[in-house]
Amino acid sequence: MALYTCLLFFFLLFLHARQSTASGGSWSVLVPSIGISAMHMQLLPNDRVVMYDRTDFGISNISLPEGKCRPNSTDCSAHSVEYDVATNSIRPLMVLTNVWCSSGTLMRDGTLVQTGGFDDGYRVVRTYKSCDSCDWQETPNGLSKSRWYATNHILPDGKQIIIGGRKAFSYEFYPKMSATENTPSLPFLVQTNDPQAENNLYPFVFLYPDGNLFIFANNRAILFDYSNNLVLKTYPTMPGGQPRNYPSTGSAVLLPLKIKGETVNEIEVLVCGGAPKGAFFNANKGIFNGALDTCGRIKISDSNPQWLMETMPLARVMGDMLLLPNGHVLIINGASAGVAGWELGRNPVLSPVAYRPDNEVGSRFEVQNPSTIPRVYHSTTVLLRDGRVLVGGSNPHDKYQFTNDVLYPTELSLETFSPTYLDSNSSDLRPKIILPVTSSKVRYGKQLVIVFTVSGVVDPSLVKVTMVAPSFNTHSFSMNQRLLVLDGGKASKIIGRSRYQIIVSAPPSGNIAPAGNYLLFVVHKEIPSPGIWVQMEQ
Repeated sequence: MALYTCLLFFFLLFLHARQSTASGGSWSVLVPSIGISAMHMQLLPNDRVVMYDRTDFGISNISLPEGKCRPNSTDCSAHSVEYDVATNSIRPLMVLTNVWCSSGTLMRDGTLVQTGGFDDGYRVVRTYKSCDSCDWQETPNGLSKSRWYATNHILPDGKQIIIGGRKAFSYEFYPKMSATENTPSLPFLVQTNDPQAENNLYPFVFLYPDGNLFIFANNRAILFDYSNNLVLKTYPTMPGGQPRNYPSTGSAVLLPLKIKGETVNEIEVLVCGGAPKGAFFNANKGIFNGALDTCGRIKISDSNPQWLMETMPLARVMGDMLLLPNGHVLIINGASAGVAGWELGRNPVLSPVAYRPDNEVGSRFEVQNPSTIPRVYHSTTVLLRDGRVLVGGSNPHDKYQFTNDVLYPTELSLETFSPTYLDSNSSDLRPKIILPVTSSKVRYGKQLVIVFTVSGVVDPSLVKVTMVAPSFNTHSFSMNQRLLVLDGGKASKIIGRSRYQIIVSAPPSGNIAPAGNYLLFVVHKEIPSPGIWVQMEQ
């Protein structure tokens, strides 16, 4: 018996060591300083990325152009920038009102619509349409209610819904039909609000393929008919009942939607990390509880859905979860103790973790190579068209703190993480899309012929086509994030030695893929091509 116990101990130790050993991916610093701390981030369909922090951090490290200053202010520095991926260059932008802890959505035409913020920005709507000389446009009182720490989602009709926010237990739409449009209440946000701790800000919101919304806040979720203000289903509380939303900040993704015909048969959500009950109060007293190391996965399309709990190799609070083109999930950024808030996080987690949703339980997580730069509170990440992951931000202080006399100084750098699929030893497996050309229009339900090249040997049965919606990222949640696996047959060789085609069906409806811009990838043996932009339309 003693021998058995000893062998079991060493076997478990071996398994832990396997999960905790970094296995892949590489890091590269793109820009040592973009001048601001990237608290909010959105990829645009011209391969530029808009970033901003807040207007009351102090003087940033990048000036507004042509000697401009914000109106009624002595601050002549920028608090928003546009990063051009192609030229690796930064252009300062001017926000007029406070965008701190706001939310946003990329609209059908590629305009970023950003809503809410703090103080003079509570009810402001701001729009940004990218061009070489464009800047933010602001609409005062564009919202019916103050929205701070809210979540936005694009809807099938082209509007966006704005849900919740601090002391805002309601939702509203933008654009509005009229100035008197009502703001329906959402009692679920009252029910999930922990006294003095909240733990339900920036709720996790996903568009269900029937057009309703899945909303997760704190430790539980509902399926919500926003048109009729009706809760259609209440999901079980996640086992353990630990909070997963701000300030006990975890993250969540809607796992890849595999389209078959005109439907998606299985719809699953994955929620990972966070902080235990009481961690917010303890952190404010200087006691930093360890972050949660669990994920909950639930098949929300089941008639009797239940949570499946899994254990991550690294505990994490304030982490981000990003869908990669091959359908894997990257868990990145964050800390292993404390909560979100000023000076409330400790022990940065430098290593990302890859999660492979189609693997068997127990073999889904894999630790990746670490960064050297802490990315704690107010860090961000988005997927780029070439498959790299852009990472920026980190400022756990209520002002800019650039010196090393504080824990985790304000981070101004921009770096990329290149997943293992970008390794040079995979280059002969990597597809390159020839047709359609980028910016092509794709119509619902129509056949889509994709021509691509691969220099090495192709396994036609291991080729798939995915579409990824570019998400708005802030505070550990990527709004509007979804990945579609298109329905189609095997790839077949056509002209020449290395040219192939695959015929797939475009998404069947706006409930599954709201109209707008998507990144389209061909994936071969889990190695994605560089993406192309396509625009879904009727």
